[in-house]
Amino acid sequence: MKLLLTFPGQGPQRAGMLQRLPGGEALLRQASEVLGESAAGLDSAEALRHTRAVQLCLLIAGVAHARSLQDQGLEVDMTSGLSIGSYPAAVVAGALAFEDALRLVSLRGDLMEEAYPHGYGLTAIIGLTLTQLEPLLGSQSWIANINAEQQLVIAGSDEAMRQVGEKARLAGAQKVHRLAVSVPSHCELLAKPAEKLAKAFAEVTLCRPHCAYLSGSSGRVLWQPQQIADDLAWNMSRTVRWHEAMIAANERGVRLAIEMPPGSILTGLTRQAFSEGEALSLEQGGSALALTLAGRIKNQR
Repeated sequence: MKLLLTFPGQGPQRAGMLQRLPGGEALLRQASEVLGESAAGLDSAEALRHTRAVQLCLLIAGVAHARSLQDQGLEVDMTSGLSIGSYPAAVVAGALAFEDALRLVSLRGDLMEEAYPHGYGLTAIIGLTLTQLEPLLGSQSWIANINAEQQLVIAGSDEAMRQVGEKARLAGAQKVHRLAVSVPSHCELLAKPAEKLAKAFAEVTLCRPHCAYLSGSSGRVLWQPQQIADDLAWNMSRTVRWHEAMIAANERGVRLAIEMPPGSILTGLTRQAFSEGEALSLEQGGSALALTLAGRIKNQR
């Protein structure tokens, strides 16, 4: 029986999310020194209008909550993150130093926002399968996320996504929702920014993780530092295959997945993929419940 920590991508961020983090004062001080600015201000409503601040907030919050659980005795077997969530996953797994993650995520956010400052983004389409949705795509739209069998996300220009959304509704989609993300993530439009980020990774030394690192892009467990670096650098331009990743985790013996704050989106998606086991949002369930469930998993090993 194994335990997985999951880390969300952009979407659930909110103003004030870095306030009252467990161990947050020391972590924010460290982040401020690395970034050369006050990290405590990254979670203001104004700052969160920018991709860089959102991604840094998710990194810092994910690491803070995971480390707090580990300090309370939580034993982690596997980590996985959706998109930017892969970075705190790599830090907690021991593959990437927190300081390096801060620098790389700062660059990642800038590269993504500068590439497409307006007119592009992501749209969630609920109720259609991949087979049903793919024929509806145009030349300026792509499958970005396969979050569940009938929960997909497309990337592209605003107009292209609007057209696909209209076709999807006619095809029986239950919901078409433009996400609060201003970048066309997880498609070929971000290949050039990803290439620039990969060059930055060449200057960073990663380590073999002390627990399994599960790629949210490929659904594969990666152990080699260079493979993890490649996964992190290029995941902005690769389709997210969360559903496949969670099936892979379940098949590898994961019976408890705990989602780090903020939000609970991954918990619902993980439950759909698991054939057995439990998924818990730390924000909703609290650390006491998380540690209790983790203790049961440990006793069953």
